[in-house]
Amino acid sequence: MSQVNPPSERQAPVQRVDRELEEFRSLMEVPSTFEEGFTWPAFIGTLFVALVMVPGSIYMGLVAGGGVGPAAQWVTVILFIEVARRANKVLGRAEIYTLFYLAAAAMAMPFQGLLWNQFYAQSTAAQANGITESLPTWFAPTDPDILAKRTFFSWDWMPAIGLILFGTIMTRLNNTILGYGLFRVASDIEKLPFPMAPLGAQGILALSEEQEEENPNRAAEDAKGAKSWRWRVFSIGTVIGLAFGGLYVGLPTITGAVLGSPIQILPIPFVDWTQNTGKYLPAVATGLSLDLGNILIGMVLPFFAMVGSFIGLVSTLIGNPILYHFDILHNWSDGDNTLVTSYKNTIDFYFCFTIGISLAIALMGLLAVAKAMRQLRQRRASAAKAPVLTAAPAGRGDVRTKFIVATYAVSVILYILVSGWLIDWHPGVMTVMIFYGFLYTPIISYATARLEGIAGMVVEIPMVREASFILSGYQGAAVWFLPVPLSNYGMQTVEYRQAELTGTKFTSIWKSELFLAPIIIVMSLIFANFIWSLGPIPGPQYPFAQKMWELNAEGAAIIHSSTLGGYSTFEETLNWSKVPYLVSGLTIGGAALVILGKLGLPIFLVFGAVRGLGQTDPHVVIPNLVGALIGRYYFQKRMGLEWRKFVPVVVAGYACGVGLIATFCIGLTFLAKSVFQLPF
Repeated sequence: MSQVNPPSERQAPVQRVDRELEEFRSLMEVPSTFEEGFTWPAFIGTLFVALVMVPGSIYMGLVAGGGVGPAAQWVTVILFIEVARRANKVLGRAEIYTLFYLAAAAMAMPFQGLLWNQFYAQSTAAQANGITESLPTWFAPTDPDILAKRTFFSWDWMPAIGLILFGTIMTRLNNTILGYGLFRVASDIEKLPFPMAPLGAQGILALSEEQEEENPNRAAEDAKGAKSWRWRVFSIGTVIGLAFGGLYVGLPTITGAVLGSPIQILPIPFVDWTQNTGKYLPAVATGLSLDLGNILIGMVLPFFAMVGSFIGLVSTLIGNPILYHFDILHNWSDGDNTLVTSYKNTIDFYFCFTIGISLAIALMGLLAVAKAMRQLRQRRASAAKAPVLTAAPAGRGDVRTKFIVATYAVSVILYILVSGWLIDWHPGVMTVMIFYGFLYTPIISYATARLEGIAGMVVEIPMVREASFILSGYQGAAVWFLPVPLSNYGMQTVEYRQAELTGTKFTSIWKSELFLAPIIIVMSLIFANFIWSLGPIPGPQYPFAQKMWELNAEGAAIIHSSTLGGYSTFEETLNWSKVPYLVSGLTIGGAALVILGKLGLPIFLVFGAVRGLGQTDPHVVIPNLVGALIGRYYFQKRMGLEWRKFVPVVVAGYACGVGLIATFCIGLTFLAKSVFQLPF
């Protein structure tokens, strides 16, 4: 008969370790010391970004649907490293990361939205739905004579500019402060790996170590000299980015400027097959993005997260025809393209179902935090000298929790006061504002922070804003253009994780934001006005805007007209018959999280699959999966786990190469347009 150990001698149950989670957690170690990164190079870098990158990003958004984005970061960093090298100066990792962060933050470009405002105010969709005459003055002027001047520097545009200015300042403040608070929870308490963070951090290490090897003093400190691989790998990625960027971005940009009509070998933003496959896969959006970057991103993200997303895609391919057969997806009709199909499916079913899925993810996250806090209290109670999980690393530049809460509360109150003044204190709208600021935004931001920490993904519940405004009982179009405390600050946690991995004090981020905001606000307004003055927007030289803006205006007009009175197709999402869809999403999502977790499946696969249940389109998922398969079954078999260290640097170099091409082509475009407009 076997002997049973007394309770005090029994071994504690062994906690199951997720192998892939640990693999990403150990990819980079947090340094023991932190340095200030906001120095004179960062100051000059801010001016460079404002003068060069802001106009380029605005222009690329009109041409290809996205700014220069991460590419601008690498172009800025490499340029300043080369300048510093010629001045016999070595930029530290903290300085390089701060430049990297500044370039990314500059891409917000608040006044780029004015270009859309002027178009929407005179669009056919807004006029046909009776919205134009209901647009408030703080959105855009509607007088054709004013819009025909194509300039924002007039008194008629001042209300719109003032409101954007207020929203920009409050958004940056909340992103910085609340994003930091969410990082403390996700990283310091839950110890999540943040798989996307090494993408930028490894590239920064590559550039800083390349400098260190050229510096005799630094090289002497590195006895092994074994870190030079990062620069070589980064260079390989850069060459790939230069080659592909010339084809995907450079060709349409240059031909659009010279010929007036761009030549596209690879369709932007994706190839749409939905109109051809509708008879075989009813209510299923099909197509493919031909951007090589999506394949490379699939190599960076966790393999099982990509498998989970593919499972979500398969569930959509199987489920949507079934839902269509039972007349649940009843608005879809054969011949609809990808955008129309996704929109109609969301109206019919996935709006409520995805709310349930996202609530399940958020609730599981809250339970995980509660469990972590309970374990923390138990450790404190069992041993007075036990390590405190919530203690921040020394010298990182952290602030007290009370400051985070107070800052966010004040910002929400300001949002509510400004919106109430603009909307004449409508009681229904005021209730919605309070719901946004004190309930929805904190919950969805935390859910995103946790999912970013686990799988590099974002939680978004579609059409919450639309549903709440319709239910508020407000009559008119002005409510849609209010500054509202509705945002998702969880994505900012990745920036703080990158700063931590590169040994950058968090005060560098806060100083950067304080200094950057006024410069970017002024420069984005100036360059948005300059680009509009070159010609009507959209136009043939802006293929993305010309293709997508009118369709986007039609979708926006349907929503905005829902509060004008009378029947609206959007009301189909808000009747009591759809409540079972929300409950089913919550039940299926929660059950899937529990069951898949109990089966011991990788956590990346669990969250990827559950998130993918809310309608997954194949355009990006398939290239991501292809990249994940190539990385795991080819490169990782040949190189082992070292591949996980190489691939983020490759992707960082690729972004740099695309950025170099984009910057060069945009410069040529501005030069060509300026010359062609001369009267001699």
